[in-house]
Amino acid sequence: MPEVFIDGKRFEFEGSPSLLQFIMDQGMEVPYFCYHPSMSAPANCRQCLVKVGQPVKDRETGEFELDENGERKIRWFPKLQPSCKMDVSDGMVVKTQEVDEEVERAQKDNLEFILINHPLDCPICDQAGECPLQIQTYKYGPEGSRFEVQKAHKPKRVQLGPRVTLDAERCINCTRCVRFTEEISGTEQLTIVSRGDKNYPATAPGEEFDDPYSLNTVDICPVGALTSSDFRFKARVWEMNQTPSIDITSGKGTNIDLWTRDNLILRITPRFNKEVNEWWMPDEARDAYQKFNENRVSRPSLKIDGQQQAGTSWNNAIETFAEILEAHDSDDILVIGSPHASVEENYSFNKFFNLLGVETAKFVPHIVEGYGDDFLLTDDQAPNTNGCRLIDLDEIDSKSLKSAIGSAKVVIMLSDELVDREVLTSADLQAPYVISLATNKTETVQESDLVIPITCVAEHAASYVNIDGRIQRSMPAKETKYTNRSLNLEMSEGRLDRYGTNFDNWRTEENKVDCLPVWDFLNKLGDRLGLNFQYEHSRAVMADIASSIPAFEDVTYERMDEEQGIQLPLEHKELRQD
Repeated sequence: MPEVFIDGKRFEFEGSPSLLQFIMDQGMEVPYFCYHPSMSAPANCRQCLVKVGQPVKDRETGEFELDENGERKIRWFPKLQPSCKMDVSDGMVVKTQEVDEEVERAQKDNLEFILINHPLDCPICDQAGECPLQIQTYKYGPEGSRFEVQKAHKPKRVQLGPRVTLDAERCINCTRCVRFTEEISGTEQLTIVSRGDKNYPATAPGEEFDDPYSLNTVDICPVGALTSSDFRFKARVWEMNQTPSIDITSGKGTNIDLWTRDNLILRITPRFNKEVNEWWMPDEARDAYQKFNENRVSRPSLKIDGQQQAGTSWNNAIETFAEILEAHDSDDILVIGSPHASVEENYSFNKFFNLLGVETAKFVPHIVEGYGDDFLLTDDQAPNTNGCRLIDLDEIDSKSLKSAIGSAKVVIMLSDELVDREVLTSADLQAPYVISLATNKTETVQESDLVIPITCVAEHAASYVNIDGRIQRSMPAKETKYTNRSLNLEMSEGRLDRYGTNFDNWRTEENKVDCLPVWDFLNKLGDRLGLNFQYEHSRAVMADIASSIPAFEDVTYERMDEEQGIQLPLEHKELRQD
């Protein structure tokens, strides 16, 4: 098998991998800025320089020539090489900055050149704390600057588009943003303009950077040149908790990170998953932070004399719910699940009412034909349509749902904006008694007689099955009135949480929503009705699902975490919705 020697260690390889990527895959490090594994390598920044050579072979015998110590003679390339641009070849010998002073000095000098015109504004830069240039400078750069003349000045606070702001002085011309629009999103909206130390990325005159994936350029910018307009100056990375989760704005199931401070989601960024979204996510998915923070249903509410009265007690809400169920036959009750709710929510919701003799919950898919783009945007606007199918909920269309509501006296809906997305009209919900288990205040909630606030994806651990049949899960990023970050092992603790107190000014009690997970509320309702129904947490719900539904056999949260999601059995691939 072909072999390569890096810093004196022997490695075997297959194919022709990039030298830089191969080094990193072995757990070693070479600094770089312009390279990105999913895009072409222009070798712009010259930061990934290494010393490369090949062993000398005797042309006649084909044997390696040896030196006086019996070691292979190495013919070194006359110059240091950018490792991002080189392919690994058999017998190659490589020295990185870890073992070679010449390489170490070259990387240090190169960083000094990069920093010549770079502004020293780390204290006010949004990238501070997660900036590759800042990190590499501390690790490999000079201790100070010898540049004593005025730095080059470029445009600042340039609104490239509705979502991205440019500070051109910080740009190091890695061209990652330009290559992203050329090679990934395909819009080709960015290019490098001007020359020499005056150049920077820009759009064509009169055009705006409205690429539907524009904020990915902020994610991959190795400095603070491109920043998110709505997150700009809001928080520093060390002030926030980073929680892995799943995007719930489409059927793709893009892997994301939720960034939380003071129990508010301040931004959403993509999380790498080779099987789903690689490093990317659509811009519109990042707007979900507003739904997690704003316009939330907090505490149950009742409609009295045609007006919703917010702030009723949980005991009153449970008693009212129970009385409605006891006053009606099971045949008079219609239960509506939701492709916007998780597998665990739909399963526990459906099982609870099945125990009361109510028919299997119905659901209406949320499909917008032609909305998808063959990348990460999909026609399916819900994160768990296939999850509803796999647990055998009754899939119907708008017309059938209206007919079912017309013959029902009680309608119980789970977390779906049926009026808002025009599956139903307000008139459809006038006759029956309507109960909504909801996360946000919507037109659908406004038409409900009883509203039960439930946790959203940012407040519970739950799983979702994407359009390709891959089940993935979320983790709680926000506390509710009844959860505590320091006591919940599913939740991450940030610096402010770990060292703060309940009296610090970054802890706002009003930012905690008064809501419960669906299964927790149903536990309480079941106790009132004398029903044998009890789930301690979502893991217990998933364990029940895995033991009773063949498609979910051997599915656990641990496997989902380790494998970044589980592809459900191939016999269920017919569920895919393109």
